[in-house]
Parts: sequence; C-alpha cells; structure tokens
Amino acid sequence: MNVYEPIVKLRAYVFEREIEKDLEFPEPAAGRLVVVPGDGSHWLSMREVLDMLQQRGHEVVVVAPEVTLHIKPSKNFVMKMYAVPYTKEELEKDFKAFFDLAFEEGTFFERFFHKLEAMKRITNFGVTSCEQLLQNKELIRYLEESKFDAVLTDPVAPCGVILAEHLSLPSVYFLRGIPCGLDFEATQCPNPPSYVPRTFSQLTDQMTFFQRVKNLLFDTQNLFLCNFAYDPFTKLASEFLQREVTVQDLLRKGSVWLLRLDFVLDYPRPLMPNIIPIGGVNCAHKELPQAGVPSGFEMVLS
Repeated sequence: MNVYEPIVKLRAYVFEREIEKDLEFPEPAAGRLVVVPGDGSHWLSMREVLDMLQQRGHEVVVVAPEVTLHIKPSKNFVMKMYAVPYTKEELEKDFKAFFDLAFEEGTFFERFFHKLEAMKRITNFGVTSCEQLLQNKELIRYLEESKFDAVLTDPVAPCGVILAEHLSLPSVYFLRGIPCGLDFEATQCPNPPSYVPRTFSQLTDQMTFFQRVKNLLFDTQNLFLCNFAYDPFTKLASEFLQREVTVQDLLRKGSVWLLRLDFVLDYPRPLMPNIIPIGGVNCAHKELPQAGVPSGFEMVLS
C-alpha cells in the first residue's frame, strides 16, 4: 500500500464532512443595508456593488443630498434624499477646479497651497451636506426605526461614519484612500516611509537613503491637511453625538475596509486583517479586442 494513501483518504473524509456541514445550514438571510455614498467617481464604483447586492436579495437604502454630481435614483435601491443649500452649478464648478489641480505643475509649496484652498471648498460642501442630513429629524427617525443591519459608506467624507455610530450599527468602508493618511492611523496599519511614497513626493517605492528622508519629511503636510479637512467633521460629530469624539476615533470602529487598490498598479504596502483589496471593481467591463493579439496572450485574455 502506498504510504500516502491513508493521508489521502483522511483528507477526502474531512472534505466530505465539511460538505455535509455546509448542507446542514441554509443560506444566510438577506440583510438591510443603509448606504451613505461619496459623490463623483466614488459613487460610480459603489453603484455596481449596490446593483449586485440587490440581485442577491439584499434591501439597499441610499441616503444622499438632492444636489449631486452623479448619484441618481435606481430601481435597484430605495433613495432617501434631503435638501442642501447649494446648487449643482456651484458643486460642479468647485469639483472641476479640484480635479484640474492633478495636472497642475509647479513647486511643492505652490501645489500644496493650491490643493489646500481647493480642499477647503470641497470640504465645505461635505460638511454642509452632512449637517443637513443630521439635522433632518424626519429622515434620522426613519433610519432609527428601520432596523438596518449595517452601514456601507465612503469615509472620505465621514458623515456615514457618524451616522453608523449614532445608529449603533457595524460599518463597512468602501474607499480608495483617505487624505493625509488617516486610514493608516485609524487601522493602526504600518505605513513605512522607506517604501510607501507620500503624496506630492513624486517618488517610487525604490528609494535611496536621502529619498527616504525626503519621503519622511513629506509626512509633515499631513498634520495640516488632516486638521484642516476633518476638524469641521469632528465638531459636527461631537455636537450630534453629544460627546467629545474625533473622526479618527469613529473610523477605528469600522468593521471592514474595502480598499479599491491592486498591487498590480499600486505600490506595495502592508494591510491589516480587516482590509480587503478589491482593485478593479471600479473598472469598466468590456470585451478585449482579439484581432492582432499575440498568440502567447490568447490564453490569458480568454
């Protein structure tokens, strides 16, 4: 008899028992999910996930302001909207100015201060929208009485994070990243400047010693950006929850972080156990053209 035969039989037996156990339990019941999304391209990525959740039987309720860039009602989810004191034209104008900065050239300080001013305007929209939501007593009462199972939100504008704390619900974060590295601090995830390039540094993950020192110095900008961008949300959360809290305190309570990154395109970095890379979910699903493709790649593309 082959010396490995008993091991093979044992593994087969264990596998059969696992299958039997799985058959003993019914599929989990569909859940109720309240969604507080981000606007712009953030919403375009999340919308596909919501469509899939609805197809699997989950009830999805999206909470959004009446004035948005891309968020629109759909047959796949219930839409709950609230009024805000700004127009779509104002929103589009400031978002366009913010996106144009990505192509701006100049010194570090020029780009930094222009980014700071643009971030101030974008933050004002987020804070105003969040304030209108939290002050909407009718909508908040509906959310309190609806007995949701979890909150799905983009924590870049942490209104959904504040709402999850108020409703005492587990939160799932759907994001690409948070400005000034707040996601690293909230998850206590290592963020070594030795090979994780910082914003505006124009460095790669392959650095000399002096480039690593430069990369470390670029972290100082986070002290200004975080306070600048999230202090208004900290004040708003403390007033609404009626106790002193910080955005970082609330972010730490996230149950799962769905991170839209992929190490095929992004620089490698450490991840914590509750961080799940889902890079590619924001990519369009299109058939690749077969004509002119080298034969060696046909199997990969098929």
